[in-house]
Parts: sequence; structure tokens; C-alpha cells
Amino acid sequence: MTPVQTSKMSNFRWVICALLFLATTINYMDRQVLSLTWKDFIAPDFHWTDSHYGTITGMFSLFYAIANLFAGKFIDWMGTKKGYLIAIFVWSVGACLHAACGWTALGLAGGSITALTTISVWLFLACRLILAVGEAGNFPAAIKATAEYFPKKDRAFSTSIFNSGASVGALAAPATIPLLARAWGWEMAFIIIGALGFIWMGLWSWLYDKPRHNKFVNQTELNYIEQDNDIAEVQDREQVKEEKVIPFFECFKYKQTWSFLVGKFMTDGVWWFFLFWAPAYFSDQYGYTSDSTMGILLIFTLYAIVTIVSIGGGYLPTYFVEKQGMNPYLGRMRAMFIFACFPLLGLLAQPLGAYSAWWPAILIGLLGAGHQAWSANLFSTIGDMFPKSTIGTIVGLGTMAGGIGSMSINFGSGKFFDWAAELSIEKVGVENAFTFFGFDGKPAAYMVVFCICAVAYLIGWFIMKALVPKYKPIEV
Repeated sequence: MTPVQTSKMSNFRWVICALLFLATTINYMDRQVLSLTWKDFIAPDFHWTDSHYGTITGMFSLFYAIANLFAGKFIDWMGTKKGYLIAIFVWSVGACLHAACGWTALGLAGGSITALTTISVWLFLACRLILAVGEAGNFPAAIKATAEYFPKKDRAFSTSIFNSGASVGALAAPATIPLLARAWGWEMAFIIIGALGFIWMGLWSWLYDKPRHNKFVNQTELNYIEQDNDIAEVQDREQVKEEKVIPFFECFKYKQTWSFLVGKFMTDGVWWFFLFWAPAYFSDQYGYTSDSTMGILLIFTLYAIVTIVSIGGGYLPTYFVEKQGMNPYLGRMRAMFIFACFPLLGLLAQPLGAYSAWWPAILIGLLGAGHQAWSANLFSTIGDMFPKSTIGTIVGLGTMAGGIGSMSINFGSGKFFDWAAELSIEKVGVENAFTFFGFDGKPAAYMVVFCICAVAYLIGWFIMKALVPKYKPIEV
């Protein structure tokens, strides 16, 4: 349907942005249910250690990485509307299926504790596989929708808004999931949160269509959306040729592709580490379980800081572009350097945690805010450099790289924490204990991982800048 021209802009693009925000919120709540229930609810039932949990989260990241190799191409092939619907259906089914793991494991174990542990891990891995395959479609579809509905100068801001759904989902999760698990069991927590995705599918089916065909988008808004394109000057929009798609393997010949892959590989694992391990960290180090009032407040405060601080991160490159006359890429890179410095605060989390658990919550929150602002701008560099027809593919490749980085840090951390705990002073004495920066055992291991997280962004930024020192869009 052709939009009706009017002098007042309809601003429906922000409704689409709100839907992307809601989908991302649900995405992260589904992902967060396990991290908020495993330590205090699931582990006692199945006798899990940190290594078991690290294996599950690490393999989830690997599944997610592999799925992203194809997710972007799938979204480009299916289109934004159908592709997004299929993705959220698959991950919602996977989220709900987690509830059956407990009942199934108990039935198959036959009273053996060892068998119960092993079977439960494998069942959860199967459900995480389904969840990962579906969730892999979220960001390629959301970034593609953003590129369809927003001009380049607004993409970082709109991306930061929908990307803040990650922190809002992580914010809502600790306030709801542990209480659901305590009231009705951890199985119902998976089912209730997983069912939210099916509600979103109805809204998306009703409201989404391409801007040119969306009855809620008028001509004035369409002109604003397409201000970067020659398409906006073409009278007969239905006859505009489709952009040429860059073949999959040809994408790897461009430095712009490798710049994005490096940015994702170096930094996504940091966010996922804190997403998956923060509840266990406060439970292990300070004794605040995820369903305790203090445990809920700590995690809630952490993600409240992430949510509030990170939203403004999308505006910073707009300021550099409009006030200082930079091109979008250089403005984004300057903003990303600033955000890459935020994670350095993570170096203080463990030392100051000796005085109060509030210090790690606040500092990790600021670190996470830096990540979300960084991530919003990193995603937007794709729209600056690549044709719209290839955006889904590039996002999928980058998210795959981020998943591999996340697998490494989560799988490695689980093994590392168990190993360090076995070498604590209480178990092996001073001479044989694992120590680092004045900490020993598991706290020392946390300090090591925090140090890695703190410097990852600056290393990633310098590599990206070396690969693509200035604005250079790809022409095909």
C-alpha cells in the first residue's frame, strides 16, 4: 500500500524500534533464566559444579556462533518479517523446553546421582541448542529492520535503544525469575518467560511491513527514512532495482568485514560472561543467593546502571557528526574509543569488593554500560560500510565471531574457577595455592577474568582502527 502524503511526519519508525527493543528484551530474559536459577535451584537438584555450568554456557555460545554463520543469510533470504517470526518462534520453543529437563532427567537416571548429573547436562545442552539457533536470528533481523527504517545519522541512536533491551531484559530478569522459581519451581520460570515470545509474534505480524508498503508510514516519514538514498528521488519506487548482494565467501575479502569480526570477537564474550556469571559471583563471593533480597538488589542495580548509562551512548556519534562535522564512521570510532575505556573500571571490582558487594555491582554495571554503548555503535558501522542487501549476512558473521569469543571465556572460566577453588589456601596451604593480586583460589580466578575483560575493548578498537582507518563504504 502506498503511503498517503501529508505534511506532518508519522514517526512510525519508532514503533518498529520499540518492537525491536521488546524482542531483544525477551531474548535476553530467555537467555538469563538459566544463569539466575542454576546456582541456587538447579545445581542442588543435579549436583552441578562450575565446570558443568561452564560447559553448558560455553556450548551455548558455540551453538550460537555456528547458528549465526547462517542466521544472517537466512534473514536476508526470508526477509525481515518472516525471518524474525521464525527466529523468535524457535527460541521461544527452546526456552520452554528447558522445563522438561528436570522431569526427564529424573526419569532416566534410575536413582544414580552420576547418571542424573550427566543426563541433565546433556538435556540442557539440547535445549540450549534450540534456544541458540532461534536467538541467532535476533540481531541480524533487528539490524536489518533498523537499516530499513532509519537514515544513517539516526541508526546508532535507534540501535542503542533496541540494544538496551539486552540490559532491560537482564534488569527485569533478577526481579522476576528467582521469585517465580521460588514460588512455582524453576521449571515454571522457563515456561512463563518463554511464552512471552509468542505474544510478540502477534504484534510483529500486525505492525511490520517495509516502509514503502507500511500503511502507518506516510510520505513525509518515508522521505526522511530514505534521505541517504537516491531511491528517495525516484518517482516510481516499485521499479527500483534491488541492491546487488555480496556473495557469502566474497565478504571475507573486505577489511571492513574483518574489522567487525574482530570487534565482536574481542568484546561479546565480556558481556556474556557477566550475564551468565554475575548471579553466581555474588552468591559465591558474598553469599547472596539469586532469590535473596540483597542478591536481587545487587543484580538489579548492576543492570539499572547498564540500562540508564548505555542509552546515551547512541547519541554521542550523532553529536560528533552534527556538531563537529565528522562523517558517521569517524564519529562512531571516536565514540567507541571513549566507551572502550569504561571496562577498565572492572580492574577495581574485586579489590573494592573486599569492602562491600555494592562496589562490584556498580563497577560491573558501568563496564556493561560501556559494552552496550560500544555494541550499538559497532553494529551501526555495518550500515555505514555495507549495502543493505548484505547487512544480515555481515551481522550474522560478526555475531558468530562474538559467540566464539563467548564460548572461550565461559567454558574456560568454569574450568578455571573449579581448578582455582581446589588450589585455595584452605585446601592446599599457602605454598601450593593459586594467587593473583593478593587473592587466592576462586577470588583470584575472578580477578584474572576481570582483568581480561577490562582490556579487551581497547585491544579490539586498535585492531579495528588499523584495519579500517577511515570511512570507506563498499561498492558492488
